[in-house]
Amino acid sequence: MSINIEIFSSPGCGKCGHAKEVLCKIAEDMGGDKVQWREVNILEEIDYAVDLGVMTTPSIAINGKLIFAGLPSAKKLRGELEEQLQVLGGKQS
Repeated sequence: MSINIEIFSSPGCGKCGHAKEVLCKIAEDMGGDKVQWREVNILEEIDYAVDLGVMTTPSIAINGKLIFAGLPSAKKLRGELEEQLQVLGGKQS
């Protein structure tokens, strides 16, 4: 059981770098098998970003759905990931 996170970033975005650091730390704390993530460069995948509704960077999608259209606090991000894991755990039971 894992959740898939996509962090939408653009080259040279300082906030994007910070968001990646925060996400890496949270994913590591939660266990690598629970959180899978990838960085999405919006310049390379603009059509995909637009389809999800990404209008600014950094934005974060969880399991294919845009959840944060901006940089959330580490606490908000962790809370959302924990909630998503609980939902997945309930579906697997």
